[in-house]
Amino acid sequence: MAETAREIADELRERIRSGELRPGARLPGEPALVKQYGVAKETARRALTLLVTEGLAVRRKGSGTYVREFQPIRRVANKRLAQEAWGSARSIWSADIGARPMTVADLRVYETEATGEVARALGLEEGVSVVVRDRLYVVEGEPVQSAVSYLPAALVRGTAITQEDTGAGGVYARLAELGAKPVRFVEELRARMPSPDESDRLRLAEGTPVVEIYRTALTEDGTAVEVNRMLLDAGVYVMEYHITG
Repeated sequence: MAETAREIADELRERIRSGELRPGARLPGEPALVKQYGVAKETARRALTLLVTEGLAVRRKGSGTYVREFQPIRRVANKRLAQEAWGSARSIWSADIGARPMTVADLRVYETEATGEVARALGLEEGVSVVVRDRLYVVEGEPVQSAVSYLPAALVRGTAITQEDTGAGGVYARLAELGAKPVRFVEELRARMPSPDESDRLRLAEGTPVVEIYRTALTEDGTAVEVNRMLLDAGVYVMEYHITG
């Protein structure tokens, strides 16, 4: 009896996880799956698409579908936001990727007026100026996350936070130097499908979802000093949280 796309994907996924199909290996093509499982070509295509959207495989135009060589990024929120990291002049990204090469692309820093959700999160009146840091993070040549930070312009104007290079320890270290050290963070997460522009920027395969995270950084007295809207390629991230009861 013909199997479903999900069942075929399950079998291929197990072969990937067992190491039988190693990173970079070519997966069976649609004709091979049709012959092996006795399914329609569309079912075979959906099975491969499931693996692509899960981040386990990538399509190469005119060549086929291959096991993804890029290793997932393990994002441990508790660890990456700990003060001992950015407070000791390390990037918070070091907690995620270790020594893996990372670059920042499409960086723009500018001032604009706070509106809507950003103004409310920062406790500002609409129309008050905020500094925006908009950038794309690229790990091992693959775009994995876009991020847009908003900070009160009255607090950070004229500081290194308004420069492309914020210096060792990044934005949070500079905020600490301004007497606005973040000591608490609130993150809200949701999964959704990306817009066409978001897909293009992150170079997402068709059907790949994103994880959208809104993070607010707060000082000791509860003042919000940054709002950061992050968009992550769901296919390359593992989200890990350590919770003490």
